[in-house]
Amino acid sequence: MLSIGQLVYSKNGRDKGYPFFITGTEGEYVYICDGKRRTLDKPKKKKIKHVQITNRVDGHIKESIEKRLYLKDSDLRSALAVLTGSLE
Repeated sequence: MLSIGQLVYSKNGRDKGYPFFITGTEGEYVYICDGKRRTLDKPKKKKIKHVQITNRVDGHIKESIEKRLYLKDSDLRSALAVLTGSLE
């Protein structure tokens, strides 16, 4: 089951292997952002079959998007760094 704020990895395309958060869903598509390559203003629309789904969900990101609270790209980058253990 897909959820907003869920961590996914791209399986195809130029962004292959990069982590993203799901910021929206639409049928067989998801909208993904990472705050760097894809910002909240311009999310990437990608087919569900082209993302590797994880069971990690960031509660703060999920709540902020669902309740339409103020969220910055830097918040996405910070949360991705914590969940993936990287220091990008």
